[in-house]
Amino acid sequence: MAENESSQNSVPPPFQVAKRLEKFKTTIFTQMSSLAIKHGAINLGQGFPNFDGPDFVKEAAIQAIRDGKNQYARGCGVPDLNLAVAERFKKDTGLVVDPEREVTVTSGCTEAIAATMLGLVNPGDEVIVFAPFYDSYEATLSMAGAVTKSITLRPPTFAAPIDELRSLVSKHTRAILLNTPHNPTGKMFTREELDAIASLCIEHDVLVFSDEVYDKLAFEMDHISIASLPGMYERTVTLNSLGKTFSLTGWKIGWAIAPPHLTWGVRQAHSFLTFATATPLQHAAVAALRAPDSYFKELRRDYLAKKSILVEGLKSVGFKVFPSSGTYFVVVDHTPFGQENDVAFCEYLIKEVGVVAIPTSVFYLKPEEGKNLVRFTFCKDEQTLRSAVERMKEKLIIKKH
Repeated sequence: MAENESSQNSVPPPFQVAKRLEKFKTTIFTQMSSLAIKHGAINLGQGFPNFDGPDFVKEAAIQAIRDGKNQYARGCGVPDLNLAVAERFKKDTGLVVDPEREVTVTSGCTEAIAATMLGLVNPGDEVIVFAPFYDSYEATLSMAGAVTKSITLRPPTFAAPIDELRSLVSKHTRAILLNTPHNPTGKMFTREELDAIASLCIEHDVLVFSDEVYDKLAFEMDHISIASLPGMYERTVTLNSLGKTFSLTGWKIGWAIAPPHLTWGVRQAHSFLTFATATPLQHAAVAALRAPDSYFKELRRDYLAKKSILVEGLKSVGFKVFPSSGTYFVVVDHTPFGQENDVAFCEYLIKEVGVVAIPTSVFYLKPEEGKNLVRFTFCKDEQTLRSAVERMKEKLIIKKH
């Protein structure tokens, strides 16, 4: 009894974390989602759909489970899925890749990113990212011991500052990490920007890690994979996943496509991160990737309708809304409403208005660069989007200066 009492009354030990991760707090998505639940707010923050994926894909998963496809899969992926990824990549880019030697299936694109960083980047190597950036990039680069260098995409167009990029590339640069269509801004890198990045990489013998999970959510222009540009396939790891395109984010099926000499490093890291990914879900992913073109056209049409509801709604509320060419995100300037910064605005929005957005300062190496911007997502059903807009119209008041 006495022992229990003393242990209950003692001060709990401080949380411990390795130095490589100590600067990374609980992710902003977790923080905002838990605040949303506490306040009954409509969550337009975290990018997961509140509607389900297609029945034909779910049925394929159920059938795979019933067929006994429930043991460890081959580490680099179920052969049929590797083949389906290669087929889809050829259809999208014109590139023919070897499914056995150049495709690696991972537990979501987040693991593909981690395996790429850990498998191909050495401690002290520099990797250039475009800010704002998905928060796992910096954390996994830190785990790899890399030096993260960032170049800022600035509103209203978020154009890539190629001269700035040119001045940052050095003999220490191992890779440029690209994300197009871009989270959180919705920017799509243009052919001219990609050509300029490609020529820099070829000139300086730099790799590209290209995160293309939103490639099927391209609205205003065609998505271009940088791997398809002349001389680039041999120096590019293309990263993608099932979750965004098929509204199955909880399945965590991703992949990395790269030439054999780069795939080797990715697979070495993958082997010791997760080794293999959920077997029945891989079998179902085959059915998803072989969906008819009509599925992808309908997906874009549905998302365009959702985007229109949110964008027009945000404008009517008084936000300055920046153009979004792809993804299911839109970035706005919150400053008309008089809050000190993006975090203060998002907390106010949750507690007083009942809507969740994500502060973008967490996506920058220099947080002050994002202090005026917040991100909303439109991967929700239309009624949810309309309800969120109504709440903001009713309760958000523009502050007169």
